[in-house]
Amino acid sequence: MTVYDYTAKDINGEKLIGTYDDVDSVAQLRQELDKMGYSLLKARRHKDITPKRRKIKQSEIVTFIYKFAEMYSAGLSITRSLEVLEEQSNNPALGSIITEIRQNIENGSSLEKAFGKHRNIFSDFFCGMVEAGESGGKLSESLEMSAVYLEKRMDMRRKIKSAFTYPVVVCVVCVLVVSCLIAFIVPIFSKLYKQLHVQLPGPTQALVILSSVLRGYWWLLPFIAAAVGAAVWWLLRNPTVRVKWDIFKLTMPILGKVNRMIVVSHFMRTFGMLTSVGISPIRALSVASDVAHNHKISGIAKELQDAIEKGLSIGESLKKHDIFPSMIVQLALSGEEVGQVSQMLNKGADFLDKDITRMVDSLIVKLEPALTVLMGTIVGIILMAVYLPMFDYMQHLK
Repeated sequence: MTVYDYTAKDINGEKLIGTYDDVDSVAQLRQELDKMGYSLLKARRHKDITPKRRKIKQSEIVTFIYKFAEMYSAGLSITRSLEVLEEQSNNPALGSIITEIRQNIENGSSLEKAFGKHRNIFSDFFCGMVEAGESGGKLSESLEMSAVYLEKRMDMRRKIKSAFTYPVVVCVVCVLVVSCLIAFIVPIFSKLYKQLHVQLPGPTQALVILSSVLRGYWWLLPFIAAAVGAAVWWLLRNPTVRVKWDIFKLTMPILGKVNRMIVVSHFMRTFGMLTSVGISPIRALSVASDVAHNHKISGIAKELQDAIEKGLSIGESLKKHDIFPSMIVQLALSGEEVGQVSQMLNKGADFLDKDITRMVDSLIVKLEPALTVLMGTIVGIILMAVYLPMFDYMQHLK
């Protein structure tokens, strides 16, 4: 379907400006407007602002959802709330998207369908919550719960990035120091040893060769990096490689346990919140697997859907998969006994988030000195390889 911006008029001559996206041609657009009692004056293809070109921060999305929920719960209509948020937006890209959503709703589109066109911005979880709130009459509650969920997820991502900032800085500094030593210091000593006719030991010869290659072919590095990046991108688009990579992320040394807990936390919280607003467990599992972005979880979600369709309990179904901590399983079983599965799963996700924060902090405490020692060791080995011929030369002089 093609999106058109159009100008039309009614029988009284009043002009109407809007956007229509369910037609294939201007002729079909004219027919649709005729059915509504409007005469088409002009139409042109809609120029879409791609989010890739204009960055929209996750914090802006969370703020938008919070404001939308507050305005709607205060009694404002959906279109009026969007109109106010459109005027208040400081980001032209987000403002344009809000405008498009409002126009689609004014043209008769459902809220879920209007937001669904920008699913890559608002996420599968939010669109699922909007769908549930719109169909179940709990839109205000669904919007607020969505904002809370997205804020928690954003805070967790921010904590993890903040925790790994120091190790990344140490690694970058190490690479820069080593590169400077190889590119500038090693050649000076290489010339000196050549003038002195000193026999170079194996480590020093390797370092000199590496320095010559780096200085002579440094211009190839961007092309090599681009080629490696393109190869990785192509491999990760391969379904078989992607599945193996997702499994490896959950089993890799050191970070595997943290990744498992993060995936399970996202999966459980999404499932719990969706079911709390009236979405069926089958549909909630489908959305939760999309939010988790892991093929292993997607496979587990399908097995859970089959088990629930057969009448098995959620807790018993979770127990069959070792990726879920026993605490989550026990909370699910307890929740089923008292009829509060979604609340229990949300509490379990809160516990997992706290454990993730503690594990990351503990990991960083151990990682920081290890990286410092590693950096010192690498620099020390380079310096030792540089000075080894000097020691041999001094012994010959004696």
